[in-house]
Amino acid sequence: MDGANTSTAAPVLILLGPPGAGKGTQARMLEDKFGLVQLSTGDMLRAAVAAGTDAGKAAKAVMEAGDLVSDEIVINILRDRLAEDDCAKGVILDGFPRTTVQAQALDTLLGESGQKINAAISLEVDDAAMVSRISGRYTCGSCGEGYHDSFKQPAKDGVCDKCGGTEMKRRADDNAETVGSRLEAYHAQTAPLIAYYGGKGALQKIDAMGAIEEIAEGLSAIVTKATA
Repeated sequence: MDGANTSTAAPVLILLGPPGAGKGTQARMLEDKFGLVQLSTGDMLRAAVAAGTDAGKAAKAVMEAGDLVSDEIVINILRDRLAEDDCAKGVILDGFPRTTVQAQALDTLLGESGQKINAAISLEVDDAAMVSRISGRYTCGSCGEGYHDSFKQPAKDGVCDKCGGTEMKRRADDNAETVGSRLEAYHAQTAPLIAYYGGKGALQKIDAMGAIEEIAEGLSAIVTKATA
């Protein structure tokens, strides 16, 4: 199926990375630079339900029954979404696939239109550093200005530099134990995908612990090469 059509088919990229790795930020930058469209599973599901498509109706019935939406329904929703005009320049998949079974179903779907996964890009992080990075975050309760225990503290302890507010807030799930658990779950879930796309020669890895601009440069180089 990967014949002459694939060279002109719209590129499909997968962005892999744990919570806090910066997937959302980097996806937006790739959208702006390359005209790609970020497709989030959650967003697609909500849009399909709201639009009342056949796949959306099926998803709504399952969700209202309190069950998980099947891979088949997600694939059908993705098939409809990929056919829309704004996806003509290519897409970045975020949140799908999550398992090798889903990855195989995705390959089959893309093969229908002569497409393939051009690159599965893994944002590599140092778990210990990520725990410190995320668990150290807090914000001003008045204006939302962000601070960090190690990297960015207010000039006067407990007083916001921006508005002078004294109420600082931390997200309940931004503690070391919870962040550590989330990272473990991510690695366990994603490890088979890393192996799957590595075996297909589509896997690319990038250090996601550096500056946002440096990561963006590395991603741009990968995308440029993958979509050439």
